[in-house]
Amino acid sequence: MTFLEILPLVMFAALALFIFSGYPVAFVLGGVGLGFALFGDLIGQFRYMQLFSLPLRIYGGTMENLVLVAIPMFIFTGTMLEKSQVAEDLLYTLQILTRRLPGGLALSVTIMGTILAATTGIIGASVVLMTLMALPVMIERGYSTPLATGTIAASGTLGILIPPSIMLVIMADLLSISVGDLFVGAVIPGFMLSGFYLLYIFGMGILKPAAAPPLPAHIGPDSGRELAVLVVRSFIPPVLLIVFVLGSIFAGFATPTEAAGVGAIGATLLAIVNGRLSYRTLKDVCIRSALTGGMLFGIFIGATCFSFVFKSLHGDRTIIELVQSVGLGPWGVLVALMAMVFVLGFFFDWIEITLIVLPVFAPIVAVLDFGQHIPIKSEVLSWFAILLAVNLQTSFLTPPFGFALFYMKGVAPPEVKIQDIYRGIVPFVMLQLTGLGLVMAFPDLALWLPRTLLD
Repeated sequence: MTFLEILPLVMFAALALFIFSGYPVAFVLGGVGLGFALFGDLIGQFRYMQLFSLPLRIYGGTMENLVLVAIPMFIFTGTMLEKSQVAEDLLYTLQILTRRLPGGLALSVTIMGTILAATTGIIGASVVLMTLMALPVMIERGYSTPLATGTIAASGTLGILIPPSIMLVIMADLLSISVGDLFVGAVIPGFMLSGFYLLYIFGMGILKPAAAPPLPAHIGPDSGRELAVLVVRSFIPPVLLIVFVLGSIFAGFATPTEAAGVGAIGATLLAIVNGRLSYRTLKDVCIRSALTGGMLFGIFIGATCFSFVFKSLHGDRTIIELVQSVGLGPWGVLVALMAMVFVLGFFFDWIEITLIVLPVFAPIVAVLDFGQHIPIKSEVLSWFAILLAVNLQTSFLTPPFGFALFYMKGVAPPEVKIQDIYRGIVPFVMLQLTGLGLVMAFPDLALWLPRTLLD
């Protein structure tokens, strides 16, 4: 290959190198794109005047995209549930309901993570919230520290897969496919992983009761009536919020953007009903939502610049020719991509991997032929997106840069060592890879529900 043909690969390598520099990802993506645009102009491979079309791409492709409006509203929903202590009441209720089961406290944390995932999809908030609320209690009750930390970290990452996932919204936009299809397709894989976590914890509670002791029977309400009041007040409302948000999407009554608005209003109403909505709380929620949303959209702008220059330098054609020359075949290419994403997850955040991998490799996956394994060609990209989402769960847990681990370590009690956290996540990463293998081997886990509900 000539230098001009490998220039896009050099651009890709430069991106990987500069991300380790510690500069904000948005600036790295945009800076590498602009730098290679200038270099391409100097060697006659890129006309710098082409960059004048970039603002229109950013505005028309990102700023005006109604699908992406769902992101700040889902962020608002999660932040409001955290600040109004609705999530704290929910966790206490779940602890009471599971107190007589082996590993009941860890089971309640997993269910809590699943419910938070199905209402917000904000990983950092979920992990920090559950660490602050549950980890000191689990340690006090005699839980194994690795089991406690692994449970919280893995449960907190379910929001990346279970709808309404912010990542699925971004993937749908990058792949130009329906957000509703991805939301529905992720339901079975997401709850399957949650079920794996529950089975593992339950098994640990039976096989190693000292690592996951049950709660004392005296904790909680003394009568069935008090328990019923607690469930109605603290458990039913968040579940109804999930039903309204996801049910409106699955039933076809609302788009994901409209459902995100329902979630934001519902979380605010829950705060009002519980008497915990103040001006200070509302102001804090709005500021945090705006800052998080601004960070994400800044990355979108940088990624748009990078992908525009990469494609202008014929990077997509270079990648396709390189893959074809290797001769791996459809399954070889897919397995190689999944392995690459898993390795990237040790070093990069999910949004960096998504915005780098999807624009480059989606055109390759779209033309792969898996025969009767996926007879409907139009479903290949949806299946690939779900596989990528399951895979990217591991990026939050794998050291050295697993963000869920850093979120947890930052707020965990001092006696919790980072080595305990690393040991705790190993079985959960294995469960995630098992789920990835199942969805790869049985595509209907991701495709059957969209065919049934949306066709």
